[in-house]
Amino acid sequence: MKQVLQSLKTGVTEIAEVPCPAARRGHLLVRTANTLVSAGTERMLVNFGKANWIDKARQQPDKVRMVLDKIKTDGLMPTLEAVFNKLDQPLPLGYCNVGTVMEAGAGVSGFVPGDRVASNGKHAEVVTVPVNLAAKVPANVSDDEASFTVLGSIALQGIRLVNPTLGETVVVTGLGLIGLMTVQLLRAQGCRVLGLDFDPAKLSLARQFGAHTVNLRASEDPVAAAQAYSRGRGVDAVIITASTDSNEPVHQAALMCRKRGRIVLVGVTGLELSRADFFEKELSFQVSCSYGPGRYDPSYEEKGNDYPVGFVRWTEQRNFEAVLDMMASGQLDVKPLISHRYSIGEAEAAYALLSGTGPSLGILLDYPCAGQAEAGLRRASVKLSAPTAGEKGAVIGFIGSGSYATAVLIPALKSAGPRLKTVASWAGVSSIHAGRRFGFESATTDSDGLLADPDINAVVIATRHDSHAAFVCKALAAGKHAFVEKPLCLTEAELAEVEAARAASGKMVMVGFNRRFAPQIQKIKQLLAGVTGPKAFVMTVNAGAIPAQHWTQDREVGGGRVVGEGCHFIDLLRFLAGAPVDSFDVQTMASPNADTATFSLHFTDGSIGTIHYFANGNKAFPKERLEVFAAGRVLQLDNFRRLTGFGWPGFKALKLWRQDKGQKGCAAAFVAGVARGEVPIPFEELAEVARLSIRIGEAAR
Repeated sequence: MKQVLQSLKTGVTEIAEVPCPAARRGHLLVRTANTLVSAGTERMLVNFGKANWIDKARQQPDKVRMVLDKIKTDGLMPTLEAVFNKLDQPLPLGYCNVGTVMEAGAGVSGFVPGDRVASNGKHAEVVTVPVNLAAKVPANVSDDEASFTVLGSIALQGIRLVNPTLGETVVVTGLGLIGLMTVQLLRAQGCRVLGLDFDPAKLSLARQFGAHTVNLRASEDPVAAAQAYSRGRGVDAVIITASTDSNEPVHQAALMCRKRGRIVLVGVTGLELSRADFFEKELSFQVSCSYGPGRYDPSYEEKGNDYPVGFVRWTEQRNFEAVLDMMASGQLDVKPLISHRYSIGEAEAAYALLSGTGPSLGILLDYPCAGQAEAGLRRASVKLSAPTAGEKGAVIGFIGSGSYATAVLIPALKSAGPRLKTVASWAGVSSIHAGRRFGFESATTDSDGLLADPDINAVVIATRHDSHAAFVCKALAAGKHAFVEKPLCLTEAELAEVEAARAASGKMVMVGFNRRFAPQIQKIKQLLAGVTGPKAFVMTVNAGAIPAQHWTQDREVGGGRVVGEGCHFIDLLRFLAGAPVDSFDVQTMASPNADTATFSLHFTDGSIGTIHYFANGNKAFPKERLEVFAAGRVLQLDNFRRLTGFGWPGFKALKLWRQDKGQKGCAAAFVAGVARGEVPIPFEELAEVARLSIRIGEAAR
C-alpha cells in the first residue's frame, strides 16, 4: 500500500510502498477514502526537515541541551550516531483521515466492518487507529467533509476551554482551517465573533460565516476594533489559532480583553508574557491540548479505557462526534475550505504547494482504491532486495524495528555477518526503513508469517516487554533459536512457559545482556579469575527520571524499570561473581514508580553486590559506574569508557576512545552460537536472573 513519509533529516517527502499494518487489539483497520493535509502542523514538519543543522538546533534548544549532556557522559561519536539515527527515521505524515472499517481488532465494540469512520489516521491507503480516536460518520456527511473532523475537534476543544455563553464577544486570531472552523462553531453557540488575519481571502470566508473582521495587512488596529466591537467593554475571550514566533498575538489578546477575560492558545506563538498585561485585569491564559481530554493518555488512547461520561463529558472521541453532528446539521460548513485536491500518488505536489508561497487552504488527498481488491491492499510483506548468502550460517528474522533496534541492535547483528531475511513491525513504516537501511530481503507486518518461514533459523525479538515471552515461545515452537532484548519475561508464570518451551524445542534462548560482552567487563572477568576469595561489587546506575505515564513504567506493558532495565545489572554482577544469588534485600526511596532503589545481593560463594538504581540524579553525571573490591585491590569502571585498577599487579588502566557496552560482542556471540551450536549464556543463568529481577521488582513495589 502507499503511504506518505517525510524525512526530518532532509525534508524530502516520499510516497512509499509499505506493508499493510496489522489489526491490533483495541484498534480499527481502516481503508482510507480521503485525508486532509494539516497546513499548520505539516508545513512546520516539512520546513523543519528542510532546515540546516544550525536552524534545526535553534528550533529545538531543549533537544540541544539533551545532546550536550549525552556528549559529556557517552562521548561525541555515540551521541552523534544517536542524533543521526533519530533524524534518519521516516516520519509518517497526517492525522485527518476518513475511511471504511475493514476489520475491528480484538476487544473492540461499537464498530463493525463497513462503518465509515473519521479518525486521526495517517496519509496511507490503510491505517490502524485506536478505537477511542475514531468516530462514525453520519450518512449525510460526505467523505470530503468528514476529513475535517480532527481539525474541527481541535477548534472545538479551544472553545470548550473558553467556555463562552450566549451573546459573548470572542476574538479569533488567525483564520486558517482551525480558525475558520472556530468562527463557525462560536457563531453556532450564539457568540459575536471578530476575526483577525492578514489574508483577504480568509477574511472574506470569515465574513461569509458571520464574523466581523480586521485586516492586519491593511494596518487596521485590532485593539481599537475589538474595543469598538465590544461596545467599549473589552472582549470576553480570545482564541489564538495563529502560528507565529511573535509574542504579539498574546499581548494583543490581553489588551483586547475585559477584566477577567479569557485567553486560550490553540496555535503556536511566542510566550514571553507581560505580567502587567495579565495582572491588572486578572486575565486567565490556557493552552489547549489538541483534540481534548484523553490526548496523550496511553490508558485512553492505546488501551481503550474511556473516561466516564458523568465525569468527563467531552473526550477527544466525543469531540469528534460533536463536530460530525455539527456538519450533519449544516451548522459547520467545511466545503468552502477545500482549496486543492490531489490523488495519493501526487502527494509530493501537494507538499510542494504547502511549503511554497502560493495560496492554499484545505488540501485533500484522494485514495482512488474503491475498486481495488482488498487483498491487494492488505499485502503484509514488501520485497526489498534479492536473497544474499550469509557468511555465518544464521538466517535472521527480526521482530520489532524501533529506535533501539535500528540504532544499536540491528547494526550490531549485521556486523556479525548473518543473512538478514525479514524485519517485522506492526505498523510497517519502521520495518521498511530498517529493511532498506540494513539490507533485509523483505519487510513485513506479519510476524506469524516470519516465524513460519522455513529459511529463518533464528529470530531476534525487540518489541515491547509484555510481548517478549510470547514471541520467545512462538519462535521456539517454530523450531527457531531466539534472541530477545531484555527482559526475558515480566512474570514468573511467563518464565515457566518459556522454560517449558525451551525444554521442548531444544533450541537456544539468549537475552540481550550485552554488558557481559563489553571489552572492559571481559578484562575485569579475566583479572578476577586469579582471585580465590569472595568479592564485593558496587554498581551505581544514574538512570534518570522517566515520566510515570511512559510505557516502561506500566507494570503490565513494561514491567517497571527494575524488571525492564535493572535486570541488566543483576546479570552483570551474576556474571562477574560466577556464582548464583542465594538471597537479596531491597530498599526503596518513596516515589510513585519505585525506580529509585538499592538492591543487595548475596552470592553462594560469599560474594556480595549492591546495585544503586537511581532515578533522581543529574544527566551530567556518568550513567553507569562499577566498582569491584577483591583481595586488597580495586577496579573502577566509569561509563564503559575508562577502567582503572588500584593495586592490581601489571594493570593500571584500560581506556577506550568510545563507549562500548558490548552490543557487538553480544550479537556476534549469538550469531556464532546459531552457526556452531554454542551457548553464549547458559539458559539456567538467564532464568535465574529473570526470576530474581521479577522478585526484586515485586519487593521494590
